[in-house]
Amino acid sequence: MPQRNLLDQDTIVAISTPSGRGGVGVVRISGPQAVAIATPMLRLRNALAPGRVRFAEIVDESGEVLDEAVVTYFQAPRSYTAEDVVEISCHGAPVLLDFLVRAALARGARLAQPGEFTQRAFLSGRLDLTQAEAVNDLIAAHTLQQARVAAAQLGGALATQIAPAKASLVGLIAELEAGIDFAEDDLDVMPATAILAAIHRIKAQIETLASTYRYGRIVRDGFTLAIVGRPNAGKSSLFNRLLERERAIVTAQPGTTRDPISERLAIGGIPVELVDTAGLRDAPEGEAEAQGIERTRTAMAEADFVVVVVDATQPETAEDRSTIAALEGRPYQVVRNKCDLIEQRADPTAIWTSAVTGEGLAELKAAILQALTGVAPVADSALVTNLRQHEALAEAVAALDRSEAAAQLLIPHEMLLLDLHAALEALDRLTGATSTEQILGLIFSRFCIGK
Repeated sequence: MPQRNLLDQDTIVAISTPSGRGGVGVVRISGPQAVAIATPMLRLRNALAPGRVRFAEIVDESGEVLDEAVVTYFQAPRSYTAEDVVEISCHGAPVLLDFLVRAALARGARLAQPGEFTQRAFLSGRLDLTQAEAVNDLIAAHTLQQARVAAAQLGGALATQIAPAKASLVGLIAELEAGIDFAEDDLDVMPATAILAAIHRIKAQIETLASTYRYGRIVRDGFTLAIVGRPNAGKSSLFNRLLERERAIVTAQPGTTRDPISERLAIGGIPVELVDTAGLRDAPEGEAEAQGIERTRTAMAEADFVVVVVDATQPETAEDRSTIAALEGRPYQVVRNKCDLIEQRADPTAIWTSAVTGEGLAELKAAILQALTGVAPVADSALVTNLRQHEALAEAVAALDRSEAAAQLLIPHEMLLLDLHAALEALDRLTGATSTEQILGLIFSRFCIGK
């Protein structure tokens, strides 16, 4: 793991709780001067001690008490950053928190950059890069499923999953290099069949992990779902039923919805932006409806998944067929709504729903998740959740493909090793073992200040 530059020993400070007023606010100080900077701001009943919580009073320059606080001292290396860390918890008045930060700055601290506490944890070897990214994902989680995935990443699930493949790759590289370095000592050269078998095993492990990206990306980022169809097919009723509240206006008059309406919900623990749209028809009545239809087509184009609602009590129309044809090659599902009003169900490819009774909604949700994510990995398995991670794995697989082709052609091991080293470098980038400052700056700049 990369280590912090020993010359970079400044002490940083930031407010670690959200902006605004709250019951509790936390100011975090990290660095070699953390205790020396924090102590003059506090009237302590007992001196700070590692791993101990102390009651204190916050005092100004004249010694006047401003607030009571709970102070915790984490001694290096047993802290989040692996440096000395002091956390001051007081009432969440912005003026108090601002005073603490300014007092720390006056005593030699520097204001922390976004994500700098976590960046220091990474640079000190406290976290690998996948764990550092998971900190931000956990903070940004909107659903429990997102939190579970981020917590698994923070616990090192991804690094643990890739470790066997990486160890096998290192072993293969070592054996081939030994065969080259000690050829004059009659060391047995690894046969091509054994090399190919080893590469195949390593590549299969990496490909299995890379295949979780489809599900992991959706869990992390969520998706947009647009409900479309002819006027009065029951789109808004279905929209309300999925939300489990009356959000869209529903009347017997066609064309009630003119502008798209969007709301957030969770399906299977995945955040979804659900969009209700104006009814589609070839001959709109007036300019307002025409503009609404145009916005519906825009929503269709931008959505990750489209639900086409067809009135089950009416024959399928040319407009229905035109809408379905326009979605060819994209994820969509035809829903025949108002199924509670009919007896026969002739279309096996559609999902039959009733916004009145709720019939078919569970089946619809399952079909949406299946179409977008495929088969979800087993519980507690590691997931690839962002493009950077997926690209690193894809580069490793591509390098192994090249090395496999070289081994089949019996190309000298010196050339084969070039691609094996490229695969290892790609895996190192996954966890941050060989990261550039530019990549690190981009990743940690997305964090909030104080984390």
